[in-house]
Amino acid sequence: MKTPASLRIEKTDVIIVGAGAAGSLLAAKLAQAGRRVVVLEAGPGWTSSDLYSSQIWARRLKWGGPPVLPGGQNPIGYNMASGSGFGGAALHHYGGWPRLHAEDFRLKSLYGRGRDWPIGYDDLRPYYDRIQDEVGLSGDAVAEIWRPPGKAYPLPPLPVFKQGEILARGFHALGMKTAPYPTAILSAPYKGRPACLYDGWCDAGCPIMALANPLAIYVPQAQAAGAQFRSFSTVARVITEQQGAHTTRTTRAIGVEYFDATGAQQIIYAPLVILASAAVQNARLLLNSATSKLPEGLANSSGLVGKAITAHALAQLYGLFEEETDCHLGTSGAQLTCQDGYGKIEGDRTLKVPKPFKPSKPFGSTMWAIANAMKPNDLLGIANTRPDIMGRELHKFMLRGAKHMAVLGALCESIPEDSNRVELASEKDRFGLPLPRLNHTMSEEAMALWAYNIELGKNIYKAAGSREYWSAPPVFAHLAGGTLMGKEAATSVTDSYGRCHDVPNMVIAGASLFPSAGAVNPTYTIHALSLRTAEHLISERGIH
Repeated sequence: MKTPASLRIEKTDVIIVGAGAAGSLLAAKLAQAGRRVVVLEAGPGWTSSDLYSSQIWARRLKWGGPPVLPGGQNPIGYNMASGSGFGGAALHHYGGWPRLHAEDFRLKSLYGRGRDWPIGYDDLRPYYDRIQDEVGLSGDAVAEIWRPPGKAYPLPPLPVFKQGEILARGFHALGMKTAPYPTAILSAPYKGRPACLYDGWCDAGCPIMALANPLAIYVPQAQAAGAQFRSFSTVARVITEQQGAHTTRTTRAIGVEYFDATGAQQIIYAPLVILASAAVQNARLLLNSATSKLPEGLANSSGLVGKAITAHALAQLYGLFEEETDCHLGTSGAQLTCQDGYGKIEGDRTLKVPKPFKPSKPFGSTMWAIANAMKPNDLLGIANTRPDIMGRELHKFMLRGAKHMAVLGALCESIPEDSNRVELASEKDRFGLPLPRLNHTMSEEAMALWAYNIELGKNIYKAAGSREYWSAPPVFAHLAGGTLMGKEAATSVTDSYGRCHDVPNMVIAGASLFPSAGAVNPTYTIHALSLRTAEHLISERGIH
């Protein structure tokens, strides 16, 4: 690549690639510890004043960068699953914050599936506890009988409206339990932020900042501590150098090359580089950072960079009731949850698994999200639930749905497989960088789990009193994997803090570290892991 005469070269203490949930938290903690931090974000520099309660506006918060090419038998719609600009996907996330369960960390040991995490639930528990107090988490730890051990929520649960009450009736009729959905949305004023209005505009970024998105908490904290956030800054590659003798040579990151908002090439050097640009983009950057000495990509001696991508398959169901449901009220996430189906094996609710374990189908955990607030169209839109009708029939359906609809969804676990992966395509973006291709195919067990929950969901509607209910095809959310954490360099990309085995001064953050994703939303765990990593980096042994 030809270097222009206008190239600007600068130095700092820490470079963070990506201004989403992980990147903004790490920027805040490291800047508060006195580090000079520069955050490079490929998307726009959103501020809280940019957010509007509008369905048209909400689309702008989704991925707006170069396309991620689809692949596999069950392609993932990347635009829905990611974000663009300050806040990343966490700017438009719905605030559902359940914790992973203890068994989620031990898939291989307990079930002979996938991989174990290098840490257990007890290692992450204190960080879950601290994060919920920092951001303000609403819920009922007593009613949430499936919840792993931990500190009670700092705020009472969000209210349950008519739609939630009606759907809960169906769960209870089938002997299933429900509890308020643990949500990073304020049920009461907290640390200078107002309580929720329950008007269902979470997908538009929450203009009043009641939802714990990065613009509400960690971006302003980082900026107040001196961190620089640069928008429209596309990182092309991590710059490395070889140190030590030939037989003990170590690769170190010394900076990044990026293109600024004008399209000009820039270089910034730092002794610590953190990649926090989500699963697909972290893997793409490592693969694009290949050199003649590292032809398979950076931090890829294991051959696992880009592999073991996973996503939750969403079993989405809709129904109409004779009574009015007030489905416009609440939050985009859910009013209630049920984790009665969280056991990996039907009937199993403990870590006591018989040996030898013989798998049966379906396999995996399930969590129900009950009663999302609905809008006329777009995501969770009434019109989108019936793409098979139009014209006069759609108008009649909308009149009914606006007052009588209810929505129910199940997050279905999928065990990560190496064949589900990110790879570089021959097509390139405007900077000449290879585009990523995201290959994704559901396993037979994952598909069986999704189908099982579709049938269970229909029974729930029937038990709740609905005479008209239907389901949607699988939709995929919550991308994870691609740069797995683990104990050994031969079988993982990073250690438990996200430090790359092959590049000791380069750290990866976010859901791309997850060896598995359970059946819960990932954002809470991303925050807890990032806080743990920040403290490690701030310590004397961690910052070098």
